[in-house]
Amino acid sequence: MSRSDDKTVVLPAAQSPSPNHSSFSPWSQGCSNYGYDGHDVRTPSSTPGSRSDDPADYSLVERLVDDLKSPDEEVRAAAALELRLLARHSADNRILIARCGAIPPLVSLLDSGPTQTQEHAVTALLNLSINNRNKVAVAEAGAVEPLIHVLKCGSMVARENAAATLSSLAVLEEYKIRIGRTEAVKALVDLLGSGNLRGKKDAATALFSLSIIHENKARIVQAGAVRHLVQLMDPDGGMVDKSVALVANLSTISEGCQAIAQVGGIPLLVEVVEAGSEKGKENAASALLQLCMNNHKFCSLVLQEGVVPPLIALSHSGTPRAKEKAQQILSQFRCQREGNFGRRR
Repeated sequence: MSRSDDKTVVLPAAQSPSPNHSSFSPWSQGCSNYGYDGHDVRTPSSTPGSRSDDPADYSLVERLVDDLKSPDEEVRAAAALELRLLARHSADNRILIARCGAIPPLVSLLDSGPTQTQEHAVTALLNLSINNRNKVAVAEAGAVEPLIHVLKCGSMVARENAAATLSSLAVLEEYKIRIGRTEAVKALVDLLGSGNLRGKKDAATALFSLSIIHENKARIVQAGAVRHLVQLMDPDGGMVDKSVALVANLSTISEGCQAIAQVGGIPLLVEVVEAGSEKGKENAASALLQLCMNNHKFCSLVLQEGVVPPLIALSHSGTPRAKEKAQQILSQFRCQREGNFGRRR
């Protein structure tokens, strides 16, 4: 998958999703399946003298790393940009740049304010974090808090790339927990609500990855993510599948079900079951099942939306997981109807 704005992500080995997790994981299925395509570059793909498409020379990288520590802002910015470009397409360059000690000074530049230097530094770190060993190095260099600072205060491009870098670091299991316990969740939810489309996508990717850890789900709900996700389920917004996948994960806790119902998510989930993509239908059915199992009132609300015909269709023609979820919801309806009938007798 080509990503022309430096956001190429090498996916780790697929993890087996838990039954309570959306099966539409960007890490196990691939970011393109999750709906994240390449972006248009915001800076030139090369600059005069740039060697972004060639293997880097060791002495060049050492000089650039030294330049990152220069007292001259323009020198620091130029060095960060050059390292960003060198790390963009070359796996060998990512390894060499890390070995030359670029990661700590790049992390230091994240505190430089909403400048081109900060923007280039965060994007260079994103590119370096494509390498799994570099992920660990970036995390251990203390990047999480500076990335949160960028996420709150940087330019829109820097905020997007900070979100993408946090998402990359959250591939590391211990960092799913660590990041979830910081202010990152609130900052990501803010970007989900106020960012441009690219920013919303990057925020949703990071939140999805964090939501794999159970304790993070309540934090994501409490930060107000569900309202934004339901709004992003508008078919014209280009984020239906991503939003529904995250909603499905959040529906596995009671607070998530309450929030989905309160912000009017049930009718939109039913619409996705009826007219969404295969994965969208699967995850919407999963969320509706959690709602029905959580509360009889929610079950009645789902039923009132005319969901039975699309569920019957899904139980015959959906993915294996979608068929299973549809059948389970229909069974819930039968049980509730029989229970109501028994109480009336």
